[in-house]
Amino acid sequence: MSSTLIQPDGPPPGRLAALLPRLCRGFERLAIVMLLLTTFLVVLQVAARNFWQAGLPWADELARYGGLGIVYLAIPLLLLQDGHIAVDIFSSRLKGRAGRLLAVINELIVLAFCGLFLYGSYLFLMKAGKFATPALRMPNLVFYLPVVVGMLLFTLVVVLRLARAIRPAAAADRQGALS
Repeated sequence: MSSTLIQPDGPPPGRLAALLPRLCRGFERLAIVMLLLTTFLVVLQVAARNFWQAGLPWADELARYGGLGIVYLAIPLLLLQDGHIAVDIFSSRLKGRAGRLLAVINELIVLAFCGLFLYGSYLFLMKAGKFATPALRMPNLVFYLPVVVGMLLFTLVVVLRLARAIRPAAAADRQGALS
């Protein structure tokens, strides 16, 4: 895939910036495995229904689990590589301090979304976590684990993007003060 994130000429990467790409790629590989597993399970379900007139509820549950993993474990890498869908008609035209300010505001909004999403997930899992899936009896805490892990990693990527959006502005302000 392409390079990492906003303003690669920014400050030297810290521990988080060095660890996140590897972590995101690892979870992307896991999402790919889940995609292959989900594809296999869907084909198996179709074959079982059409050839043996048998339903496989356990395969349906595992396919849904795979779907959660595919989505939530892959989105952190997309954001890290700036590969997500973005409407940038306005933001791409802003340069300098105004562009940086808009980038910071955007990242703060995404960070707020992450916080609300994780808080909502916590509230949901406090109730639903006591139950298990019907066919496999998988605890809901395990079933929704890819969502929580993916969003936590996504939040770390947003924090990194926010730091990179803020730092160049701070460095430019210091340069302006020195000259």
